[in-house]
Amino acid sequence: MFRDNTKVIKIGDRVIGGGNPVLIQSMCNTKTNDVEATVAQILALEKAGCDIIRVAVPDESAAKAIAEIKKRIHIPLVADIHFDYKLAILAMENGADKIRINPGNIGSKERIKAVIDVAKEKNIPIRVGVNSGSLEKDIIAKYGHVTAEGIVESALNKVQLIEEMGYDNLVLSIKSSDVLMCIKAHELIAKQTNYPLHVGITESGTVLSGNIKSAVGLGNILYQGIGDTIRVSLTGDPVEEIKSAKLILKSLGLRKGGIEVVSCPTCGRTRIDLIGLATKVEEMVQQFDLDIKVAVMGCAVNGPGEAKEADIGIAGGVNEGLLIKKGEIIKKVPENELLDTLYKELSNWKDNA
Repeated sequence: MFRDNTKVIKIGDRVIGGGNPVLIQSMCNTKTNDVEATVAQILALEKAGCDIIRVAVPDESAAKAIAEIKKRIHIPLVADIHFDYKLAILAMENGADKIRINPGNIGSKERIKAVIDVAKEKNIPIRVGVNSGSLEKDIIAKYGHVTAEGIVESALNKVQLIEEMGYDNLVLSIKSSDVLMCIKAHELIAKQTNYPLHVGITESGTVLSGNIKSAVGLGNILYQGIGDTIRVSLTGDPVEEIKSAKLILKSLGLRKGGIEVVSCPTCGRTRIDLIGLATKVEEMVQQFDLDIKVAVMGCAVNGPGEAKEADIGIAGGVNEGLLIKKGEIIKKVPENELLDTLYKELSNWKDNA
């Protein structure tokens, strides 16, 4: 059931499924009971473009901290629960907009039902999460090892259990650190359920390896029309997750807005510090809310030609550079003024937009 036809689910003031835009999630790496640190991180993530934030709830103090955190942030908050069903209930009582559980480690049906009853009373959506590393022994035995089919079967078994308890305000999440397994699992489950899917490559790694694995995996899944929310899971600053997720969505035409920077890979013709310049441009344009393309080119060969499709661009020469708009050279400026010149042009663009 591809994203245009998935069930519509409301998370706080955000809506997913049913063809609504794919939303970006991240997870705090602060201690949730450290309210100041958690709020500061969430506000930074909001500024970067995060739509939904998840926090770990390992104990009672973390669950109770949700109430204060909620007062000071502006995006929906998801409580991540493992093992203790009472923490799921306490998190909902303290204002969690959604909870993430794996019914397989919550315990007995009675405990799961206790969680479902509170969620039903408050109409709080539940994300049913299954990871390849947490499959039940009987399913692993059935398939011989961890497989995409096993992940899907485990998830659908848990969904059926909750549905039998009279609740269907659900989001599904099936993750693996194996990119190809993750892709296959999503292809399988999209044909078997209409619940919205939260997509991610779990434990994908550091900013470098994690970005590559996430771009390949998420890009493939999203391109097939599967996925209603995403997280790029990185071992690093969560803000990097948001930057990467936005680029993945923009590359697939699933999100507009924000400046897209294109730059040449440099070669022996380059006579300026293009790598440093492109990095500075990419950082600088974050402050502009413009839906345009900016080109950063290394020489006169690529400059006017390759930058034609960009709205505005700069190209380096020998101790000087060109300002280019829509493929036309506007003026030459000294190399050390290229960045400032581009900044002024974008500022004027912003004012006149």
